Parts: sequence; structure tokens; C-alpha cells
Amino acid sequence: MKLYFYFVLLDAAAASAAIEKRIIGSESCNSNRQYHVQIKSTQGGKTCGGALLNTRWVITASHCAEQEVKLKFALNLKWYQKPLKITVTKNEQTIPIKQQFTFKDEEGKAHDIMLIKLSKDVSPKLPTISYDKTGCTRPEKHANVEIGGTGPKEARGKPVNKATCATTQISQCGENDKPNSNYNSDETTVMCGFKPGVESCFGDAGSAVEYEEKLHGLIVSQPVDNCAQHIVMLDICPYIEWMEKTMKENS
Repeated sequence: MKLYFYFVLLDAAAASAAIEKRIIGSESCNSNRQYHVQIKSTQGGKTCGGALLNTRWVITASHCAEQEVKLKFALNLKWYQKPLKITVTKNEQTIPIKQQFTFKDEEGKAHDIMLIKLSKDVSPKLPTISYDKTGCTRPEKHANVEIGGTGPKEARGKPVNKATCATTQISQCGENDKPNSNYNSDETTVMCGFKPGVESCFGDAGSAVEYEEKLHGLIVSQPVDNCAQHIVMLDICPYIEWMEKTMKENS
């Protein structure tokens, strides 16, 4: 009997670990992060998050796409909050590469931030996230910022259909705290977060960093095996002008 009980405990622990394979230290978002978008490669191998800016545009990290992807909306809406006549299929869109816009600097180097143009407008009743179009400044060191994500899957392969939320603190970036080497970055565009017990995992990249109820960054950490204790984020403030111009010129 004792041996059986021991194996039951092991199985429960393993299941719990699998469930936590997303933002570690997170909890239910309740009514928050309803703008969250789940992004998956149609070829498999990539799972990320994003944020709905308006009825036609989503923002995410560049490394989350750059190939055909499927977007899923309204993950954190309760059934009674979802707009009428919105079905599961209407809350999903497959987006080709030609509708994905990665920022490139004057030297032609790509940065890990992307705007995705949807093939058709989503319902205007779906929640979006706003950002400072003028006077945008990054959160100061030690400021609390909200992060979230879904990760790839729950225990025993069950798909995740909602995002979870956590709070981390803006901290000093280390020498190795940078986006993927395929993307250009420096101290003016990268910020980092650290809080004991809070980590981002595979599948959480591209998700919004929220400060004072507005979009201020994107998670660009992309751990594969282990989760990231020091979370690397891209500050969106240097990209506001590009964001506005891109959406206007491609409307």
C-alpha cells in the first residue's frame, strides 16, 4: 500500500509540473488579458502569444512567426462575454507571411518585434490593449509589470485555452539577457524582469508586458528546455512611430 501511494504521489507531481509548463508563478487572469492572442505555426514547432491592438492588427515577437501561423482570439473571455454570432472558427485566422511586418532599422537589421495584419476584422467587441502613442517611456527599475502567456500545452497534451497572469519587476539586464542573435538589440530597446518564483517558459514569447494597464513591451525570452528566471522583454517605446506608420500604410 505504501509503495502504491508513493507512485501516486510521483504521478501527481509529474502532472503538476506539466501543468506549470508556462508562466511559472502565475494565476488566473480573471477579467484581465482578454486581448491575448495565441499564435501557432501551421507547420508545428512554434507556440507564442500576442496582443490584439485593434480589429485588424496584432503585435508579437518576430521570432514567433515569419512563416504561416494560426491565430486564436478571445481565449480569456467567458462564454457569456463573447460577442453574439462569434463561433470558434470566427475566432481563428490563418495568416500568410506577406501579412507579417518585422521592424528593420536603418542598417536593414531585423528587431524582434512584429505587426501582423489580420485577413479580416475581428469583432469590435473583442477587448484590445492600448499604448502611449506620444510620450511613451519605459517603466523604471523595480516597477511592477504584468506578464502572461499560455505555454504550449497542459498535462497529458490537453490544449491550453486561456492565458495565465503574473507580476514581475523591472531589473538590470545581464550581458546575456538579449533577444535571439538573429535580431538586433541594445540597451535602448531591451528591458528585463526578475522576481523570485516567476519565470517565462516556451510558448510565452510574444506576449504583452503590461504597465499601468497599457502595453509597454513584449516577452522575447525563448527558452526551450528550461524556463527563464530573468525575463527578456522588448520595450515598445522606440517602435511606436514605426507601429503607427506600418498600420496606416497597410490599412
